[in-house]
Amino acid sequence: MTQDEQTPPEVDPLVTQARLRRTRRMRWLREGDMSVGRRLAQIGVLGWILVLPTLAGLFVGRWLDARFEAGIFWSAALLLLGVCIGGWAAWKWMNAE
Repeated sequence: MTQDEQTPPEVDPLVTQARLRRTRRMRWLREGDMSVGRRLAQIGVLGWILVLPTLAGLFVGRWLDARFEAGIFWSAALLLLGVCIGGWAAWKWMNAE
């Protein structure tokens, strides 16, 4: 037996994704499409998920730069960190369902 034949179907990623797609399709058939207002709300939430960590990183970086007279060292580093955290959080939120 190969490794693939020993993997139980519950752990198989293909089976997991197929089940997820089936449940999403069944919910769509039951509930229909989302309203325009709900889609706009989701876009707004997604924007805030990206913007807030970025601005927080920039704010803390500017404060550290002013406190330690470091030029833009902390601002640049924490801005990049905020963008990465915001992107990761947005990705996780979009793939939550």
